[in-house]
Amino acid sequence: MTNHRIALIPGDGIGTEVLPAAQQVLDVLGRRHGFGLTYTSYDDWSCERYLREGAMMPADGLDQLRDKDAILLGAVGHPEVPDHVSLWGLLIPIRRGFRQYVNLRPIRVFEGIESPVRTARAGAVDFVVVRENVEGEYSQVGGRFNSGFPDELAVQEAVFTRAGVSRVLDYAFGLAARRGGRLTSATKSNGIVHTMPFWDELVAERASGFPQVAWDQEHIDALAAKFVLEPGRFDVVVASNLFGDILSDLAAAIAGSIGIAPAANLNPERAYPSMFEPVHGSAPDIAGQGVANPLGAIWSAAMMLDHLGHPAAAKDVTDAVAGVLAKTDVRTRDLGGTATTAEFTDKLLELL
Repeated sequence: MTNHRIALIPGDGIGTEVLPAAQQVLDVLGRRHGFGLTYTSYDDWSCERYLREGAMMPADGLDQLRDKDAILLGAVGHPEVPDHVSLWGLLIPIRRGFRQYVNLRPIRVFEGIESPVRTARAGAVDFVVVRENVEGEYSQVGGRFNSGFPDELAVQEAVFTRAGVSRVLDYAFGLAARRGGRLTSATKSNGIVHTMPFWDELVAERASGFPQVAWDQEHIDALAAKFVLEPGRFDVVVASNLFGDILSDLAAAIAGSIGIAPAANLNPERAYPSMFEPVHGSAPDIAGQGVANPLGAIWSAAMMLDHLGHPAAAKDVTDAVAGVLAKTDVRTRDLGGTATTAEFTDKLLELL
């Protein structure tokens, strides 16, 4: 029997509430499909640790994770810790240290969830945002100068490399070839005169290797509008780090709730562990109340199973999610219901 070593990082806020729900689902699927899961939990890698010790994780944190097959993360964030401190103290070091250069975010409107966009209906909206995850606009190059003086300034440099852009484009085109055969590239080359024309040139270059994929490009501002006006027209959308971050959260809202949105941080070559996480964040306003929506974490766990070579098990999860939403009225607060995290999880397990 195959056994997978899984690192659990509950993190902060509702992360500690939704990760156990995902673990329950994983255990059921392991028994059904004949694979094992061995968990190692890193309960104190969090903002609370930062407040105590000045670090989100130990100095040898990456070494502790290196031998794992995958990482399942709950959420990171605390009102007393600036977001850039928590992000650069945990998530970004893992993403970059393990070359998780693809951030994958599936977007799907499920039957039983009403989208705020009237044209976004179940069966009509099912696409994926592929975000470059380790360079681009989120670089460490830059700094603050003349602090405290009237001419104080901040400089932030975007870094786009041929290798970094090409590899995420190859992944996105390959994904489009396996899906609906359509790819849209997000750009802003009319206003950003160096990095975005470079991005566009590489898109055209890499597209030549995928003649079966029809592709186009859209300026990011127009693309954001078309996400709202025509969400059903998209199949695979590929974007730089910043553009992909914004587009994927917008798309999650179109799908009905950011509480159900999953994400995968992938090292496609599998030289390092990949990391899977719900998009919703730590939600300190509802933390500790037991009302968080576990769907984002559960769907992220399904993506993890697919990455680990268990597509049938992953499909069982998404089918059960679709069943709960289409066939029952069990909903957490963010979806207009009153179910607790535990009640929602129990109903999903019942259908599973």
